[in-house]
Amino acid sequence: MSITEDFLTTAEEQEIVQAIAFAEKNTSGEIRVHIESHSETPPIARAQEVFNFLEMFKTESRNGVLFYVGVADKKFAIIGDIGIDDVVEDDFWDCTKDIVIENFKNKKYKEGLVAGIKRAGERLKEFFPYEPDDTNELSNEISKR
Repeated sequence: MSITEDFLTTAEEQEIVQAIAFAEKNTSGEIRVHIESHSETPPIARAQEVFNFLEMFKTESRNGVLFYVGVADKKFAIIGDIGIDDVVEDDFWDCTKDIVIENFKNKKYKEGLVAGIKRAGERLKEFFPYEPDDTNELSNEISKR
């Protein structure tokens, strides 16, 4: 198994996917998680590259959120598209990142991601509430490289 595959068990991955689905149930926002082993690019810049590669900018309200994990590098970043980034408080992403990283330090990877997803989902719900005609614009599955 690769380091990326060892990061989370299959059951833990499914719990994260369920957390994403639950968070998105109350918002038009979209949340993705991307896990990869290594990148030479700094985490925020790499998260932006992945965000673009996954075409997360194509959501109608520009309210996608990406959780990026570089397993071997022990790197983490969270970014939001312009729609959500423009309305959350300036320290929202850093505070959410701190919650995730605190769990990661204790090797609670799934718990950290779920806590961050929950927090992002609550804020997305506040600014982008679910509408009856909302569709799931992006996959909830964890992307890997």
